[in-house]
Amino acid sequence: MNTKYRIGLSFFLLVALFLSAFTSTPAPLPQSDNADPPEQIVKLVFIHHSTGENWLTDGYGNLGRTLGENNYFVSDTNYGWGPEAIGDRTDIPNWVEWFASENTPTYTSALFNENGQHSSYTRALSDPGGENEIIMFKSCFPNSELAGSPTDAAGTYEELSVAGAKYVYNEILKYFATRPDKLFVVITAPPLSDGTYAANARAFNTWLLNDWLRENGYALNNVAVFDFYNILTSPDAHHRYNGGVEYIAAGSNTLHYPSGDDHPSAQGSQKATEEFIPLLNVFYHRWKAGAPTQPPPAEIPSAQSESAPEASAPSSPALVSLLDDFESDARLWEPFSGETADTTMKCSAQTGPTRSGSRALLIEYSIAPAGWGTCAHFPESIQDWGASKGLTFYVHAAQAGVVFDIDLYAGSRDAQETYLYTVNAPTECASGYAPVTILWSDFTRASWEDNAGAIFDKPNQIVGIAFGIGSSDVLNAGSFWVDDLSLTDSSAPAPEATQPAQESESAPQEQKARPPFSCAGALLPLSLLVGLMFWRKR
Repeated sequence: MNTKYRIGLSFFLLVALFLSAFTSTPAPLPQSDNADPPEQIVKLVFIHHSTGENWLTDGYGNLGRTLGENNYFVSDTNYGWGPEAIGDRTDIPNWVEWFASENTPTYTSALFNENGQHSSYTRALSDPGGENEIIMFKSCFPNSELAGSPTDAAGTYEELSVAGAKYVYNEILKYFATRPDKLFVVITAPPLSDGTYAANARAFNTWLLNDWLRENGYALNNVAVFDFYNILTSPDAHHRYNGGVEYIAAGSNTLHYPSGDDHPSAQGSQKATEEFIPLLNVFYHRWKAGAPTQPPPAEIPSAQSESAPEASAPSSPALVSLLDDFESDARLWEPFSGETADTTMKCSAQTGPTRSGSRALLIEYSIAPAGWGTCAHFPESIQDWGASKGLTFYVHAAQAGVVFDIDLYAGSRDAQETYLYTVNAPTECASGYAPVTILWSDFTRASWEDNAGAIFDKPNQIVGIAFGIGSSDVLNAGSFWVDDLSLTDSSAPAPEATQPAQESESAPQEQKARPPFSCAGALLPLSLLVGLMFWRKR
């Protein structure tokens, strides 16, 4: 056998073995949904009015009792509930006030901690403590009277129309993205007996079920929709788990189960309970498979890896001077954003989860593609921070994968220079506050300015400081908390150098080591990727 033939035969045999390895091993089967009740007691709160009350009530819809039988500890809200009696307002346009307004932190704090009953249902389980994990909310049947046309796109303000309702749900989704530790379950409004607006109601609820999350590029699994509307339109209409999630529309768009008016009857409500409970179990298990731990209501020290040797843990930075604890409005932080449609930036000192004291800086953002936003503070006079070696602050990222910049503005008012450092908050920071320490030598000149990439050397000429958010190819929405911003003289030993995606060629080698981002030992600094995408202004 000649050499060329032997080589060719050997190659053929190798290829055959390689292909057989793939064809003989079956691909793993997708994991099926789990419709079993949770193994542990799960706290749930339901926002509703009269239709929801009937649905919960023993002997009518039996929802409250049946949820308890499935290991859910149920609480609810009704008329007159909560701060500023927000429980009175549950129409579709009101969800903006609940979940997308300046009062959202107040309302949701009360909602997450609600453990009372405002309807009549059996609650045999004991309160397991902690916050409500599942948030169900529903508008009543008048909200099926939506003006406009079935094909209307989302509008620009909230109202009872197809366009206005789509706007509302798009807006509140931005808040849901900041709370992956909660499962939000949308219950569609029940149908009307009058068919005038029935086509609009059907079109909107179908959009909510099939297109809402997809159109927003929403990748989290903490939002689910139950089509209460569809179930009540016909005995043959279903939204249930039947070996898989099954949805059947039977051709009717009006209420099939009246009770003398448009409140669904006991029969219709019990049908909804029968179909909803297994589906809720599916939603819960899907969410729980990737749910982060619950953000703490108070200070939690940064986690220390139990397996890491004690000597390898970096020492705490020595604080030189507290710049802002956000307990007062003496230092004004202002939001700025690019003139891009659908971009919003909010920041203010708020009560909520804090590292110390009663307030922290809450930064909420929704940045459209090609947009940018900053939360900035400009002191009345130029600051001299030269006696320190850098900055330390504490961050609690409510959403995994939050990326933000720390911007320094230096020089003079008339010749302001921008330097920045980009931080990628790891998943572990959703469980509590973690310290971030950045040395002056880690800030580099913004790419859009002269001498781009130069190392920061003007800590004695500080004009301002900001937290900045950039854009991506899709809407970038989220929030995070900052507390105890301080100057620091870091005594921590430098960790091993971690090279960012782009390193300044002019930076000396000894300056390329990054300070610790202490979040269970994680260190994830980035280059100026976000800074390349937008510019900042006062």
